[in-house]
Amino acid sequence: MTAPRFSFTIHATDGRARLGTIAMRRGEIRTPAFMPVGTAATVKAVKPEGVRAAGADIILGNTYHLMLRPGAERVARLGGLHKFMGWDRPILTDSGGYQVMSLSDLNKVTEEGVTFKSHLDGSRHLLSPERSIEVQRLLGSSIVMQFDELVRPDVTPAKQREAMDRSIRWARRSRDEFDRGDAHAEANAIFGIQQGVLDEKLRRTSADALIDIGFDGYAVGGLAVGEGQEAMLGCLDFAPGQLPTEKPRYLMGVGKPDDIVEAVVRGIDMFDCVLPTRSGRTGQAFTADGPLNIRNARHAEDQEPLEPGCPCPACSTYSRAYLHHLVRSGEILGAMLMTEHNLWFYQRMMGGLRDAIGEGRLASHARAFLDRYRAGRARA
Repeated sequence: MTAPRFSFTIHATDGRARLGTIAMRRGEIRTPAFMPVGTAATVKAVKPEGVRAAGADIILGNTYHLMLRPGAERVARLGGLHKFMGWDRPILTDSGGYQVMSLSDLNKVTEEGVTFKSHLDGSRHLLSPERSIEVQRLLGSSIVMQFDELVRPDVTPAKQREAMDRSIRWARRSRDEFDRGDAHAEANAIFGIQQGVLDEKLRRTSADALIDIGFDGYAVGGLAVGEGQEAMLGCLDFAPGQLPTEKPRYLMGVGKPDDIVEAVVRGIDMFDCVLPTRSGRTGQAFTADGPLNIRNARHAEDQEPLEPGCPCPACSTYSRAYLHHLVRSGEILGAMLMTEHNLWFYQRMMGGLRDAIGEGRLASHARAFLDRYRAGRARA
């Protein structure tokens, strides 16, 4: 029996939180889900089999970076992103919109798209809705994201409205280009991205327009860009509820463990963030008792694991003292083990949230997790 192109089944709810499964041809994704970020066709410092062993069902690839290097056309000639990087499960690709706004020497945003200079060599490029979708198609993305315009919360209300309106028009163009993909469109999915910064009315307008166009899932975009946790959670008090209940809801670029728990409580199903991998490479481990900086001198002779009870390869084999030595010495193995632990921590956190939703005890589980994590963070 052929697996569905894309389906989302909600197995249980607890308040606004949902326990579900996304079924696709390349495999099932348990939700709430955290997607490790594989920016340049690799989850940094971890082999694909290690990412899967940690519990990840899906990873994220970056359109902007892969378009510039090694190039989407080259990846296509080599058999697509899944084959290229040795990951045979679903891959979601972002649209590149965030990167052209944040990393590039931006020249101009027009109705056609965004003209920018590469951060690698200064070459000039145009990323339009059509080109963004084409790149994602060439990569062989399982879940394609529409091209959108991101603005930060400190821009004027007029600019916020202008960007939201343009993102709606780009959503239609993205959808049309995706549908022109024939075999790729028949086997994969596309998500729309709600914009509107922190304004409830703008977000409602955006959501209604996206629903009218029709997407397989919907992202809450434009958050975690400097507005602060209180403002982000305030937006999440209303934004997910503006999106269809029967479709997955994806909060882009989030985030910190306590942000994720708070967002799950508010009805979010999917997340991605570079934090577990980036922090691992710089010597920070996430634990139930808050972040731990393995570089600190107090760990130099500590024979305990990073996190007692954690089943990850780093915790089950090595001491804090050894990891302290590796990281302080700049040894590659230190970055690998710290990153692997963080990926396991995030996936264990998501598994705990899924179990709690299924058993109808999310409120108490979330409160216990947040109290313990934030108390540990305050002591760090």
